Amino acid sequence: MTITTAKIAPATTSPIKVASASFIGTTVEYYDFFIYGTAAALVFPALFFPDSSPLVGTLLSFATFGVGFLARPVGGVVFGHFGDKVGRKKMLVISLVTMGLATVLMGLMPTHAQIGLVAPILLTLLRLVQGFAVGGEWGGATLMAVEHAPQGKRGFYGAFPQMGAPAGVALATIAFFLVSKLSPADFESWGWRLPFLFSALLVVVGLVIRLTIAESPEFEAVRERADQIKVPVAEAWRRHRREILLVAGTYLSQGVFAYICMSYLVSYATKEVGIARPSVLMGVFVAAVIAVVLYPVFGALADRWGRKTIYLLGAVAMLVTIAPAFALINTGSAVGFGAALVLVFGIAMAPAGGVTGSLFSMVFTPEVRYSGASVGYTISQICGSAFAPTIATALFAVNGSSNLVVGYLVVVAAVSVVSVLLLPGRLGRPDPHGTVTRGAGAKSASTTATKTSTAGTSA
Repeated sequence: MTITTAKIAPATTSPIKVASASFIGTTVEYYDFFIYGTAAALVFPALFFPDSSPLVGTLLSFATFGVGFLARPVGGVVFGHFGDKVGRKKMLVISLVTMGLATVLMGLMPTHAQIGLVAPILLTLLRLVQGFAVGGEWGGATLMAVEHAPQGKRGFYGAFPQMGAPAGVALATIAFFLVSKLSPADFESWGWRLPFLFSALLVVVGLVIRLTIAESPEFEAVRERADQIKVPVAEAWRRHRREILLVAGTYLSQGVFAYICMSYLVSYATKEVGIARPSVLMGVFVAAVIAVVLYPVFGALADRWGRKTIYLLGAVAMLVTIAPAFALINTGSAVGFGAALVLVFGIAMAPAGGVTGSLFSMVFTPEVRYSGASVGYTISQICGSAFAPTIATALFAVNGSSNLVVGYLVVVAAVSVVSVLLLPGRLGRPDPHGTVTRGAGAKSASTTATKTSTAGTSA
């Protein structure tokens, strides 16, 4: 580990305002991204794949859901590159507008009955745009919150953009819960479009807030030192290849479990177990609200006990709770479904979710941080989250049992447990140092690492 000291100008925006702006912005982006998952489970098979059997229609619908993740690494690379060269704030504004436009167009799009095969093709293209936009969102929002945070508080402030994910799930779920009250004919005709069109209002609110905050002080310091890298993604991979891959493995369970909970289990509970759609959506909503509350709690605990320790707690909790959760769902009780979602999505995932941003961003040095964190995060998304609902649907179809699905999720969680143990940093207490500088070919101390007056801990 190599540490040096460099003066960083104080931020012109308060840390809590930046954190709040990151939270609101990521909530809007993930609302847009997640409503597709809910629609893929509830309505897209009938509207865009009507000529297929129910099973095949669901598989195809979830496949278009997964296609969005194929564009996430591209978004992570592009936004990471320019985020490390021209600034975090500009990239966040562009990602928000891009996501909003794609989502609104989905709400206006004709179905298979109106334009035939062109409909699922257009749906897939817009999903790719969504994936591209959200691929650049997470890294930028996280860095803005973490790099503005005061000393010893990076875990807490880094939890705010992470809260946007369950908050986006909650908003998306309650939006579909409300329109599901319509008659089946009205819901399939026009009701499903309303959550997508509502995105336009959310984007305007998020955009206004994001335009009022200052650029990251650590990025400004990098720019003042003329320490910017010509090709940040390539340099991040050269310097931090091991850390990028470990970030991907660490996040694997969190990403897979999130999309299993908010997409696959919605379909599974309604179609295979027979729980009423409104009850299923309300269960997801309650679990997501609990997650929003717990994320900053675990973020704050990470500042005291160490980010790596808290993330490991979450990875182990996911591993041991998934089997009991499926047992609760398989009772066919709406209360059992809600309890299962609260157990996994609301509680078990919260320690990992609360420290993801601060843990992953501090693995990389400031001049390649946007690129390194974004690439590791999006590799995990494409390898794990992208087709998790499709894989789970196919596994259940093998023998009509959830046992194979549970086994798949246990393996995924085990990969994350091993990966987080191998990440830089110590268990049991926060690292007293600042930014971690590791990897082959790291530059000298004067150009690669920064220990700032606002530095937090590395793990």
